[in-house]
Amino acid sequence: MSKIELEARLTFANQIAKAAGRRTLKYFQTNLFDVQKKEDGSPLTIADQDAEQYLRNKIQESYPADSIVGEEFESVEGNSPYRWILDPIDGTKSFISGVPLYGTMVAVEKVAAEATTRKSVIGSVYFPGLDVGVYAAEGSGAWAFQGEQPVVRAQVSKKSRLADSVLTTTSVDSFGAQGAGDCYRELASRVYFCRTWGDVYGYFLVATGRVEVMIDPELNIWDAAAAQPIIQEAGGKFTDWQGNERIDSGNAVGSNGLIHEAVIEMLSTGE
Repeated sequence: MSKIELEARLTFANQIAKAAGRRTLKYFQTNLFDVQKKEDGSPLTIADQDAEQYLRNKIQESYPADSIVGEEFESVEGNSPYRWILDPIDGTKSFISGVPLYGTMVAVEKVAAEATTRKSVIGSVYFPGLDVGVYAAEGSGAWAFQGEQPVVRAQVSKKSRLADSVLTTTSVDSFGAQGAGDCYRELASRVYFCRTWGDVYGYFLVATGRVEVMIDPELNIWDAAAAQPIIQEAGGKFTDWQGNERIDSGNAVGSNGLIHEAVIEMLSTGE
């Protein structure tokens, strides 16, 4: 992807992420929606569906040859090397509870025929309940914004010791579900403190230097795709638990990079 093409898709991704996110606000902290359960037991609302359908319509209008995969609807197969990966509301449980720590995630992946791993080149995340966001394109840095304030460079923290680091995750219980409960407790004992500022908000905190590591024991590709380039362009690392730079492994670690190897060693060995 040329730099011009990359920047054009990034600008478009930012526009539709913000617009789709703002569509969710007409339902947020209201009683205008019902909560359904998907086959995997996760919740679904009309706000999720409305936002994703908006994203899909806009992408198909502007980039009809591109593929699309999203959380709420069937995938669309295109004939270009680009694939849009969508999560209209990452943190649906927060949304349902009226907590503004949910985000709209838009990513673009360039799929090479010879590639053995999947990697995003664009990530855009918008938190409509907070009116803040962060975005990145490969080779162009990561950038954060709040309301109408000037955009600023997003950078990870410089802390290099686990003992000084903050760890966050979406759910402590999910470690136990993956047989990694002891690993979490060991990590928790070594860091400064732990919190459950989870879902994509945790990766946002890493990219903007407030938290040193975000760990997901289980996630889908649409949960990871936008976070990967944002963390990397902010100066950090985003891998699976084995240290591979991929978004389709079903687990992930996003960190400031300086403590990454120590965390990965504990996760991969269970010690």
